[in-house]
Amino acid sequence: MTFKTKVMSAKQILIGSISGIVAGAVVGLLLAPQSGKETRQKIADSAEDWKKKLKKFKNKSLSELDQLQDVFGKQVEGLSDDVREKVLTLIQESKESYHDLKHSIQED
Repeated sequence: MTFKTKVMSAKQILIGSISGIVAGAVVGLLLAPQSGKETRQKIADSAEDWKKKLKKFKNKSLSELDQLQDVFGKQVEGLSDDVREKVLTLIQESKESYHDLKHSIQED
C-alpha cells in the first residue's frame, strides 16, 4: 500500500467516523421520549458541543500538518528532492481536503 493510499484511507475513515457519530447522535436524540421543545434544545446543545470539539480538532490538525510540512520542507536531510516533493504534495492535499470538509460541514 502506497503512502498516498494510506493517507486517502485515513481521510475516508475520519470522514466516515465523524458522519457515523453525528448520525448516531441525531437518531438517538430524535428517538428519545421527550417533548419537541426538549428535543430541539438537546439538539442545539449537542450541535454546540460538536462545534467546539471540531474546532479543537481543526486547530490541532492544521497545526500538526504545518509542523510536518516544516519538518519535511526544511529539516529532514537525506531525502531525495523527488521524495521530499511527494511528501509535501501529500501534506498540501491533506490540508486542501481538510478545508473542503470544513466548508461542506459549514454548508450543512
